[in-house]
Amino acid sequence: MASRLHIWLTVLVLPSLIHFIRMAKQCEITGKKTQVGGRYSNRTRATQFNPCGKVSRQPNLQKRRIYVPELDKHVVVKVSTKGLRTIAKNGAYATLKEAKLI
Repeated sequence: MASRLHIWLTVLVLPSLIHFIRMAKQCEITGKKTQVGGRYSNRTRATQFNPCGKVSRQPNLQKRRIYVPELDKHVVVKVSTKGLRTIAKNGAYATLKEAKLI
């Protein structure tokens, strides 16, 4: 009985939930994602002990509903602000098609 439930979860339920559980913090247009860097400048690092170590820098992601007139529908996209500028410059249809979102 437990094996059937396990198979049902892994085959049917889990693949559909993975998309909603944990998405990467990444722009769907430009591919920008979290970067890891240091916290202090070189001068501070040279003169004192650095206890803090690494810091992660998150991209400026927005969840936007973009209207595509060629398809006559809206598309929800997790996009960075630079990606929004790209959409404004090149058009929604061309940009989303190049990113393989349409």
